Amino acid sequence: MIVVAIIGIISAVAYPSYTAYATEARRTDAQAVLMEASQFMERFYTENNRYDVDTGGTAVALPVALREAPRDTGAKAYDIAVAATAATYTLTATPKNVQAGDGFVQLTNTFAKGWDRDNSGGLSAAEQSWSDH
Repeated sequence: MIVVAIIGIISAVAYPSYTAYATEARRTDAQAVLMEASQFMERFYTENNRYDVDTGGTAVALPVALREAPRDTGAKAYDIAVAATAATYTLTATPKNVQAGDGFVQLTNTFAKGWDRDNSGGLSAAEQSWSDH
């Protein structure tokens, strides 16, 4: 009975730590995909002299491999989208599935980073980074 109680106590401490770690790891995967998508956008600009459309007038679209995170074959936790004008872009990773409720992650053409920590749907002054602090 004592062993069962000890296992229960250890589980009560370990499980929340594990889930917090897994949530942070999935968010880090999304941040990595945002950085890759940013590189794609910069190459697109180099070729077209604008972010929103190519020289033929076709709107920018992220490659399929950069539309979800993580990129491996695991369960997808974020949808990645781009909003662009001729001179700017904003990449947004919106959480889904197991990550739902964690708040979106964002990266702009000026490399400004944001994470909606409180899941309010907007970025406050305190949320202008990818850091937990």
